[in-house]
Amino acid sequence: MTTPASNPPAGEFEPKIVAYVCNWCTYLGADLAGTNRLEYPANVRIIRLPCTGRIDFNLIVKAFEIGADAVLVSGCHPGDCHYTSGNYHARRRWILFRELLATLGIETGRVHFAWISAAEGKKFQQVISEITSQTRDLGPYRAYREICEICEV
Repeated sequence: MTTPASNPPAGEFEPKIVAYVCNWCTYLGADLAGTNRLEYPANVRIIRLPCTGRIDFNLIVKAFEIGADAVLVSGCHPGDCHYTSGNYHARRRWILFRELLATLGIETGRVHFAWISAAEGKKFQQVISEITSQTRDLGPYRAYREICEICEV
């Protein structure tokens, strides 16, 4: 589905990005980007959910636990949810997630939230490119392991 964008110099940090996306909008937007051969970094691993309203805080933490350097949660635009109000639930949860992440010591700049519809393949390309670039600037995420070591003590 992805076409690799310009390759970075050898040895440069390549971030791992986990994207939790809505089955009805963002996933189809990613598919459209691939169908239209829009190039974007291949750093993202897409996990398709029925709706972003079903996103759980533990999924975000789990992504960091398994080695993600950044996380994207993306779904339908407000008012366009296949399940009527799922994206409103996601938006409310997002406010709580940011506070919980900060409390845990996880940099909030590593978690991104975006509205991308099925017709916005170009926007998907731009969002992934921006997140990849920002995450390269932040460097690898190692704080989760440090948090776990503190909890074990």
